[in-house]
Amino acid sequence: MKSVHILLVEDNPGDILLTTEALEERKLVNKISVVRNGKEALDFLFQEHQYKGETPPDLILLDINIPLLSGHEVLQRIKTDERTKEIPVIILTTSSAERDIHLAYKNHANCFITKPVDIDDFMKAIFNIEDFWIQLVRLPSDTPQ
Repeated sequence: MKSVHILLVEDNPGDILLTTEALEERKLVNKISVVRNGKEALDFLFQEHQYKGETPPDLILLDINIPLLSGHEVLQRIKTDERTKEIPVIILTTSSAERDIHLAYKNHANCFITKPVDIDDFMKAIFNIEDFWIQLVRLPSDTPQ
């Protein structure tokens, strides 16, 4: 199985812990990188500042409500840059507002998931993301053929 690298863009420590534990539990993901705001997300993706030499992620889990730059701003930048536009972006957020859903898809999010409040449901959601995006979907490789 191909190694999989996920970038988690999340500022809530509890959600970071739950998400990383769920991803690590099934051992389908080889590397999880965590950044806590929109500026760090872009620095990571474009390998700037302390993230020089970082490996690009295969998949991004992006919260909308993050500091410095919103998830919508980060998504728009990801999807309009040739270097990053093919990376699948899953919006994983507490918001269920129609405005946020519409704006996420307008900016080419690959899917929008409202975080379940119940811990068991949250874990199931992460497992479902893994099942679909890691096991079922074929992600682009680093080197196009």
